[in-house]
Amino acid sequence: MTGGAEVPQPPVLRLTVDPGVRCGDGGGTDGTGRVLWRARPFRSLRLSGDQGRTVDRWVAGEPVGRSAPDQRLARRLLAAGFAHPVWSGAPARPADVTVVIPVRDRTPLLGRLIAALGDVADVVIVDDGSRVPVDGARVRHERPRGPAAARNAGWRRATTDLVAFVDSDCLPQPGWLDALLPHFADPRVAAVAPRIVSAPGASVLARYEGTRAPHDLGPTPGAVRPRAPVSYVSATVLVARRAVLAELGGFSEDLRFGEDLDLVFRMAAAGSAVRYEPSAVAEHRPRDRLGPWLAQRFSYGTTDAPLLRRHPASMAPVTASPWSAAAWALAAVRCFGPAAAVAAGSAALTWRQAQEATGSRAALRLGALGHLRAGHDLASALLRPWWPVTAAAAAVSPAARRGVAAIALACYANEWRERKPELGLVAWCSLRLLDDLSYGTGIWAGCVRHRTVRPLLPDLHGRPGLGRRL
Repeated sequence: MTGGAEVPQPPVLRLTVDPGVRCGDGGGTDGTGRVLWRARPFRSLRLSGDQGRTVDRWVAGEPVGRSAPDQRLARRLLAAGFAHPVWSGAPARPADVTVVIPVRDRTPLLGRLIAALGDVADVVIVDDGSRVPVDGARVRHERPRGPAAARNAGWRRATTDLVAFVDSDCLPQPGWLDALLPHFADPRVAAVAPRIVSAPGASVLARYEGTRAPHDLGPTPGAVRPRAPVSYVSATVLVARRAVLAELGGFSEDLRFGEDLDLVFRMAAAGSAVRYEPSAVAEHRPRDRLGPWLAQRFSYGTTDAPLLRRHPASMAPVTASPWSAAAWALAAVRCFGPAAAVAAGSAALTWRQAQEATGSRAALRLGALGHLRAGHDLASALLRPWWPVTAAAAAVSPAARRGVAAIALACYANEWRERKPELGLVAWCSLRLLDDLSYGTGIWAGCVRHRTVRPLLPDLHGRPGLGRRL
């Protein structure tokens, strides 16, 4: 056996199928085609017989080949969210990452956090105007300048290709970077975020946050982009390429909140990919008192207006077809016959569009579910961004008052049943209402401050029950 340096092997890509994807017979002249589809939002992808057999091999565990057709097919599946990447042979290690910790007056949390980071290349602590200067801080702002400025000051001192941002009130779990770094084998990936769960606690707020933390995006991985199933990630914990940060100018320092969403949206607009990887987990400490908790929700609501001014198509309080909106509007004013006719007509159109991919029975179910989901989203909007209008209507009409109470109870009780929190129904509904009212008030405050109504406008340009076809 001869000596010499070991030749590094290129990373290997395998795919896992998204749990929401279904397969239907795509027909075709050879009878071997198929269609992949998922329900929400509706997407369909037609495969030839050869492509279907290739996907079958990938599902069985075979790695993606390096041929141009295989690479194109894999990119289509990943871009559509039908599959998720699993890389082996990561191009980077934790020792290749600089961690940036912005901190303001949370010095007691730093010791535990730094110990949890693992064997990283460097840790840059940025003191953003703490009342008592933070020992060991590489940078200190004499007055608070906000998280965007603190993060920018940190990553600009990094010398590694990758930078991890970790807020001082977070605690990454063991192996967090081992799950995130393999994604950077794809040169188009600019950033990767883990799942952020709420730290366990015995208080009412901690138990509420345990099942409804605002940063917890769930157990399913995905590509991050506006209007996708995973439409954003936060910089609470985020690993990014330093070169991309430099190209985009880092975080926007004129945004006090929402600067992380703005960065992710700009990455997507520039053609870079951002991934959400829930197999990596970090805990986030929830607010332990009601006042700061409500203030946090209010501040989150204020971000919608400046974000929509910068990224007009990035979000909407409701996304539904005009037919679904019309059907529910007619039902709300007790015109049940016309409402049923509109719903039936749009369901028939949905059936025609979807039955080729899904089959007749599934297409009918998609049409019905599309209307139900639109109704749920409209009801949620009445309780969150549109609540001042809802409250005004309830104040002058006993019938509207009863209707609003029924909508709120139905929405909150159903969510309580699904999430199974360690809270009674009354406590859960009370906190859900406060959550919606404080966030919605923040939306209106942002609208006034930025002189825009965009965060209040629904998107009614969709087809009945369907999204776009791929």
